Amino acid sequence: MQVFHTDSKIILTCNKRLSPYLKDEVEALGFEIKRIFPTGIELFGTLTDCIPLNLNLRCASQILYSLGSFKAADPKELYDNLIQIEWEKLIDFAGYFSVTSNVNNEHILTPLFANVKVKDAIVDRIKQVKGIRPNSGPDQNKTVVHLYWQDDEAEIFLDTSGETLAKHGYRKIPGKAPMLEALAASTIMATGWDKKSPFVNPMCGSGTLAIEAALLATEKTPGLFRMNYAFMHVLGYDEQVFFTERRALKDKSIKELSFRIVATDISEDAVDISRKNAKTAGVEHLIDFNVCDFAETEVPEGPGIVMFNPEYGERLGVHTKLEMTYKRIGDFMKTNCKGYKGYVFTGNPDLAKKIGLKASRKIEFYNGKLDCRLFEYELYDGSKREPKPEE
Repeated sequence: MQVFHTDSKIILTCNKRLSPYLKDEVEALGFEIKRIFPTGIELFGTLTDCIPLNLNLRCASQILYSLGSFKAADPKELYDNLIQIEWEKLIDFAGYFSVTSNVNNEHILTPLFANVKVKDAIVDRIKQVKGIRPNSGPDQNKTVVHLYWQDDEAEIFLDTSGETLAKHGYRKIPGKAPMLEALAASTIMATGWDKKSPFVNPMCGSGTLAIEAALLATEKTPGLFRMNYAFMHVLGYDEQVFFTERRALKDKSIKELSFRIVATDISEDAVDISRKNAKTAGVEHLIDFNVCDFAETEVPEGPGIVMFNPEYGERLGVHTKLEMTYKRIGDFMKTNCKGYKGYVFTGNPDLAKKIGLKASRKIEFYNGKLDCRLFEYELYDGSKREPKPEE
């Protein structure tokens, strides 16, 4: 089973509402998209194609390579189909594998039971052919098999990523309520930032937005922070393909920027965490970190982007303190950020009203399960209206 050279369906998963930004990334890599859906994208390609996808994508979660689909009304039928697959040509009999699943079948009360049936079929097949059984468990740091099973339709995949791609690997210290890296990258992409003008991130928290901005501007991809993927543990893997792709990514990354990225927070601990995360990402020298109230943030001469991800508390029950904070954010953008585009990411529409500016766009996102918006504000330098000609 030459999966590294055989075309099959490839599913790229992502968090809900990130697929438009994932689409842009995939097309930029030269892949033809077959289908787009709310939590991912479908392509057609080989397992070798999954290597650059894993190394390049900022918005994806998993890259799944299909081994085939079949009818399975119950666990026995699932097992009978799975044991026919030549697992001995995919998984080293002396190796280790794990199973994940997305299951909705009347016979399955817990996904763990479906996972066990997959594991049993794989182990029994390899034991029949090789006489030795591989080890299996929950760790996703070796070969990973994924089952998608809805009603009587089942499809089995190799998860070529293993650990999720949505975490980019540089954030060793998460800080308080951090934004997922894939979400942060997507929100910046949604702004249409040209990656050539200033990016200002007051209330930076653990620094994710500022770091992702620096990574985007330098064309430094998440694959440069990671040396283990599930595809590396599939039989037939050629490590030269990985190292060639990784070297090309390293060579194309930009070392210096001609503009400023500014990140501030009133918390000294937050700024310290941000610096450390930026250092791990190799972009500490590209970001101006400062400890101050957000209203004292230095804003370089525009045009540019100013982006806030303030606390938004519970969706219901607006806090007076947060109301004041949001009002101050609006005042700061209006007074200090003329010529910029302003963005506020929040899951609380009532608080967003306190900003006191009219949003030109409201871009939909989810933060976990919370319905959120990225509000865009045109911060005109002077009056938007053209002066009337004198009579």
